[in-house]
Formats: sequence, C-alpha cells, structure tokens
Amino acid sequence: MTIKRRNFIRRLTATIGGLAAGQLVQAGNKLKESMTFLNSVIEVKEMGFQWETIDPFLFCVHHEDQFPKGNGVMGPSVSLAGRSLGDDFIIKDGFRMYHGRQVPGFPGHPHRGFETVTVVRKGMVDHADSLGAAGRYGDGDVQWMTAGKGVQHSEMFPLLSQEKDNPLELFQIWLNLPAKNKMANPHFTMFWGEQIPKVTTNLNGKKTTIEVIAGKLSKATGLKPPPNSWAADANNEVGIFNALLDEGATVKIPAAGKGINRMLYFYEGTELLINGTKISSYKSVKVQAAHELEILAQKGNCKFLILQGKPINEPVIQYGPFVMNTKAEIQQAFNDYHQTQFGGWPWPRLDQVHPRAKGRFARYADGKEEKPA
Repeated sequence: MTIKRRNFIRRLTATIGGLAAGQLVQAGNKLKESMTFLNSVIEVKEMGFQWETIDPFLFCVHHEDQFPKGNGVMGPSVSLAGRSLGDDFIIKDGFRMYHGRQVPGFPGHPHRGFETVTVVRKGMVDHADSLGAAGRYGDGDVQWMTAGKGVQHSEMFPLLSQEKDNPLELFQIWLNLPAKNKMANPHFTMFWGEQIPKVTTNLNGKKTTIEVIAGKLSKATGLKPPPNSWAADANNEVGIFNALLDEGATVKIPAAGKGINRMLYFYEGTELLINGTKISSYKSVKVQAAHELEILAQKGNCKFLILQGKPINEPVIQYGPFVMNTKAEIQQAFNDYHQTQFGGWPWPRLDQVHPRAKGRFARYADGKEEKPA
C-alpha cells in the first residue's frame, strides 16, 4: 500500500508539474505576443507641410486651403495685396497662392525619374502637360502620373464657384521609379473617385471607410497602376490607403510581407490608439509592417493615410524636380530639359486652366478623352 501510494503521489506530482509547465509556456507565449503587439510603433514624429517618407516613396505634401469665392478668371475674389506672388507659401486669410499669380497652383514645371500620385479630397485640379494631355479632376479623384524620361505639367487650382467658398485639400505623393524604368515614356492614369475600391464597416453605429488607392487590403484591390510603376508588380506590396474613422471605431490593417516599409500619417482627429500606443494629432508613425495593426479612433473622428511598399534600395540623387541614381544622370536631365523642354509647351499659358463650365475629364496625349462614369 505504501509503494502504491508513493507511485500515485509521484504520478500526480508529475501531472501537476506538467500542467504548470504548460501553463507557463502559454503565459510566456501570450506575453511575447503582447510585447510584439506593443512594439509595433517604431517612431513618432511631428508633421509639417511636407511629410517625411521612406523608400520607395520620396515625398508627400498635404495641401489644405480655405479658398474664397472665385472671380471672373477663377482666382480668389479677394485682394492679393501683400502676398509674394509667384512664391506664396505662407497661409494668409486661410490660403496660399503657391506659384500662381492669378489662379492658385503650380504653373508649368518639369519632372523626370519618378511618379506623382495626386489624391484630391476637396476642390479641383486642372492638369495640362507638354504632351498635349489635359484634365480636370477632384473631389475624391486621383491622378497617377509617370514622369519617366521627362514631362512638363501644370497643376492649377481653379476656384470654380463664384457663389460660395472653394476649399481645397489634397495629398501629392512622389513614388520613386527603379533605374530600369526611370527613362520610361511619360504616362498618366485617372482613378475616378467613383471607381476607387473602398473597405467599409459599420459596427454599433461606428463607421470606418478605407479608400484603397493602391495595393490590396482585405478583399479590395486598388485600380491598375501605370505599367512602369514600382506599384505595378504586386510583389512590391505598394499600398496607398486613406482611412476615415468615426470616434470610437476600430479598424485592423493586416500585416504586410517581410521587408516592407510602412508609414501612417494621422492628419485629422484628436487621438488614435495604434496597438495600444497613443498617437496625438498631426503625427507621422513608422510602424512594423510585419505586424497587424489594430487602430482605434480614441478621440474625435480620425483620418489617416498609410503609405507602404518594398524599398527599391537604389541610390537616390534628387535635384529639384529630377530624381535619378547618379549626379551624371541629374546633369543629363538638366541638359535634356534645356535642349528639348521635354516636348515644349503647347498651351497659351503656363498657368493653364480650362473653361469654368467644363466638368471633370481626362484627355490623353493620343487624343482619347474620358469622363467619370
């Protein structure tokens, strides 16, 4: 009996010990998961007019102007006295004229070696370029332009309404091109707002909307990027996502692949929680792309932009509007521009605007014209 009792106690002790060890392993795994979850945020920075980006992105700027009613030439109906016209980047009376003198915006200027992605939240942009292409887009539309071997274009902000104010909000994002595509033929594609895929949820009256401008999110896949874009290869996991969350709403952003860079820009609202980390308004957040992100709009309705992608990992030499891989290529870009003007300027004005009554449209270099469906 004594031997049996001892064997029973030994087996019982071993069982309890095994159970305790298993529980310790589970607890350790949960702690590890929690630490990984909390370490998703790498770096938080204040944002200014221009936002810091990481490879494969070069540049991101947030334009937000409270333009007044328009006048007869689609410029501001108020006095422009006291402004440094032609170089007006200081907000006065709620708006800037940028390089425009009558109409705000950016008159004809060249680019080479990268792409511009212009995401217009409010207002309109008039496009004209050295290939004879043109367009008017806005209020949710996106223009994706491959500058490639060189193009001149203008981006003007016509104030179409003479009866009410003309607010403008847009992001312009510069996406690098790999060396093999830097001299591709110029090209632009329109993503009309009505066609851009959106991921929406509405739980307990708390709504989230994510516009999938590029890449894949949940079951939504963005529209097809231009053919020579770094984003054209799905393996590069280029993503441009614009999210709008009601206060109290939560959204999950799935993990990306290994080696992907991901930045989040919190541009409107009071406070976000990113995997439990508090982020105050107008901050950029570098995050671990390999981690799923659980994002809560803690205070206020919140908006944020996400840029992600596989880095190109090539030398970047930038001088003004040209982005190449070597100084010699930059010098060649200047030489080519001085000699050819990248096709010249076929428009009567460098600050070309289209007739007020003309709606949203795109006319390509081959003469083909399209309008939103």
